[in-house]
Amino acid sequence: MGAAAAIIFSALGAAYGTAKSGTGIAAMSVMRPELIMKSIIPVVMAGIIAIYGLVVAVLIAGALEEPEKYTLYKGFIHLGAGLAVGFSGLAAGFAIGIVGDAGVRGTAQQPRLFVGMILILIFAEVLGLYGLIVAIYLYTK
Repeated sequence: MGAAAAIIFSALGAAYGTAKSGTGIAAMSVMRPELIMKSIIPVVMAGIIAIYGLVVAVLIAGALEEPEKYTLYKGFIHLGAGLAVGFSGLAAGFAIGIVGDAGVRGTAQQPRLFVGMILILIFAEVLGLYGLIVAIYLYTK
């Protein structure tokens, strides 16, 4: 369950962030097509969220053992690790999607907003990184 939670919720967050940012890029590209490549950054950052979940899911799946050797304690630790990275990835993906959508639309109208958008995206991305750190810490217990 921990491995499934890690990849499912992280992928949901990444998918939402990609889709929401993608709609902003599509709307922005009508006004300023030369900014398309510069506006891909939110989509890339949303995709990284899924990688965090994948890393934890692979770690947990690699630690699975036969039912006789796999203790209840280890199962709960793995579940907690999966939920930590999964839910933080979901939240980060939502934040990246909303910021990416509004940010690229705003950047098309006022290019000086680009640096501010990147800073906000970094703060949104770090939420997923916090979940990864907690998950790895739990996994090593």
